[in-house]
Amino acid sequence: MSTGDLAKALGVSRGAVIRWVNAGLITPDVTTPGGHHRWDVKRVREQLRGQRKRDE
Repeated sequence: MSTGDLAKALGVSRGAVIRWVNAGLITPDVTTPGGHHRWDVKRVREQLRGQRKRDE
């Protein structure tokens, strides 16, 4: 799914997703030759859960 679709699925802004990528909190499944990210929402949720556990 696109970054915008991921943001909607997670209930956050597109900018938040981009900040998370830039901070290294999540990584896209695919980056197109044009630089667009594609995501698996289940995998992103797992990445965020893992990050939350590390922060505790």
